[in-house]
Amino acid sequence: QVQLVESGGGLVQPGGSLRLSCAASGSISSINVMGWYRQAPEKQRELVATIASDRSTNYADSVKGRFTISRDNAKKTVYLQMNSLRPEETGVYYCNVRDLWSGTVYWGQGTQVSVSS
Repeated sequence: QVQLVESGGGLVQPGGSLRLSCAASGSISSINVMGWYRQAPEKQRELVATIASDRSTNYADSVKGRFTISRDNAKKTVYLQMNSLRPEETGVYYCNVRDLWSGTVYWGQGTQVSVSS
């Protein structure tokens, strides 16, 4: 059974930085896409960034140039470095893994990010 465990959320002032981590346990195909999504209060969950097993990346336009997604395949871990954070980016950040071999999608439990002075 696959489990995703996020860490690194917290409270930060506008303009500050946070680094999120998500470690996967269990059996996942080496051909996969790992990513981060976020959900602000009373809003739909939205894509933040994804990174494939070949390390190709995709970012939401709003975070380009400020956020960096990376992965460590040996550790089955994905990271999200978030710089210049804005108050409107407050929300729950969810880790996501799509196993392209089985078609299964896994979600973490979420980690709270609050950007406020």
